Amino acid sequence: MKKLVLLGALAMSAVLSLPTFADEKPLKIGIEAAYPPFASKAPDGSIVGFDYDIGNALCEEMKVKCVWVEQEFDGLIPALKVRKIDAILSSMSITEDRKKSVDFTNKYYNTPARLVMKAGTQVGDNLAELKGKNIGVQRGSIHERFAREVLAPLGAEIKPYGSQNEIYLDVTAGRLDGTVADATLLDDGFLKTDAGKGFAFVGPAFTDVKYFGDGVGIAVRKGDKAELDKLNAAIAAIRENGKYKQIQDKYFAFDIYGK
Repeated sequence: MKKLVLLGALAMSAVLSLPTFADEKPLKIGIEAAYPPFASKAPDGSIVGFDYDIGNALCEEMKVKCVWVEQEFDGLIPALKVRKIDAILSSMSITEDRKKSVDFTNKYYNTPARLVMKAGTQVGDNLAELKGKNIGVQRGSIHERFAREVLAPLGAEIKPYGSQNEIYLDVTAGRLDGTVADATLLDDGFLKTDAGKGFAFVGPAFTDVKYFGDGVGIAVRKGDKAELDKLNAAIAAIRENGKYKQIQDKYFAFDIYGK
């Protein structure tokens, strides 16, 4: 009888503990799964990558269920505004222009932008060699704005694409002379692949805060302070408890968080 009473008490305790997780509303996170090593599709169709793992770690820390919503990058902010999603965790840089539309958490990583062209191509710091060159950029990205405002006036022809993978196809086919994007993305997603053989980083690293902001953060709706505070606390927690480094070391051989 004592065993039955004990089992009953344990069962009741388990039932009472469930709402801690279940009572929390699921967090719908928007992501573009075409940006390796940050987010891409595995052969079985599941999402993998640094952004995805970080998001799941944050949800675990906040004790909420992550619901991932795939969306093309240029549709993420509109989806957030109409409440299709609650947050954007998709390598979105914190810029003054975007701050007009969304609120950002503290950064969760920071890397420069680079230009990739055929190996051996000479591009100086003044970028004069880009005159007449076709440069692919992802539509709606900070790299598109940078390319249009900095590279286009130098004579470069800027070609927007829906995804970075489409750009790689046209670079390798010779329809583009190069692309500008996040350095880590270009290195892991292109240069280290078979398709990227014969191509290399050229020219300087691009870090202008005007275009590339203060790192990459998670976007939430304007005024959603409650969600913002929870996410910031979770970012600080996984940095402190070692979970962030564990995820980082899975993908990178350097400190991607930056200074």
